[in-house]
Amino acid sequence: MNWQYLLKRIQQGDQKAIARSISLIENEIQGYEELLQSLPVSHIPVIGITGPPGAGKSTLTDALIGELVKQEKKVAVLCVDPSSPFNLGALLGDRIRMSEWYNNPNVFIRSLATRGSLGGLHPKIIEITELLKAAPVDYIIVETVGVGQSEVEIAGLADVTIVVLVPEAGDEVQTMKAGLMEIADIFVVNKSDRPDADTFYRNLRSMLQPAFHATALEIPVIKTIASQKRGITELHNAISSLLKHSQSTEKRFRLLADKAYYLLQKHRMKDINKEELLAAIQKENITNVYSFITRFY
Repeated sequence: MNWQYLLKRIQQGDQKAIARSISLIENEIQGYEELLQSLPVSHIPVIGITGPPGAGKSTLTDALIGELVKQEKKVAVLCVDPSSPFNLGALLGDRIRMSEWYNNPNVFIRSLATRGSLGGLHPKIIEITELLKAAPVDYIIVETVGVGQSEVEIAGLADVTIVVLVPEAGDEVQTMKAGLMEIADIFVVNKSDRPDADTFYRNLRSMLQPAFHATALEIPVIKTIASQKRGITELHNAISSLLKHSQSTEKRFRLLADKAYYLLQKHRMKDINKEELLAAIQKENITNVYSFITRFY
């Protein structure tokens, strides 16, 4: 395969070439590393959208796409969906909320399954994101699966991480604080037309006060009604403001270290096949998993 020709088409914005390249990376087609190694350096910002199930992440993503397109920006969107633990297929029902953008030349949308990966992300999310940075887009949006605290992996990928909450979260915010709550660059209180939204908003800001004193940086908390496109302009302004302040050297290096660690971890694990493990466990009727896995050290 002529990877240089494929890369040229990606850089020209050929959506079919972009979609095909993502599939090649997903399925680890022989030589795909050559394509990844030939990608040019790019600094296109990545916006991560995460939060608990039912918070309205897909609707908010749809509204944010609309705001960016209105600003004449080009957007690539990766929507990570939960997948079956048995056949690794994905449930793509949430994509109907973004149906109006599929034929828009300024928007590229791709749904990805987690394929059993923890952390609410696709196992090849770093590679796919880097590929999209070679395309002529202004923003990349990554919407994760709503699985709770384990979604903290998005913080190692995104330049700006948005955590979406709803007024009904209530005391659940305390349980999320040790994980999901601490990765946010921006908090969004969605569905803010519901009862007790103002109280929840004030309590959330109060809860964040210790963080303000520790970091000297105020974390924006924005109220939205994504289904009515309300509060989206304010969200876009907050994102733009954060992106204007270049990341500190320490944070940038830490993000790169996280990505490198994740890629090395996958490289070391590439010779371990989950189906072979299943077959060995069934054959030997394994009950003690710890003693079983020591064979692979």
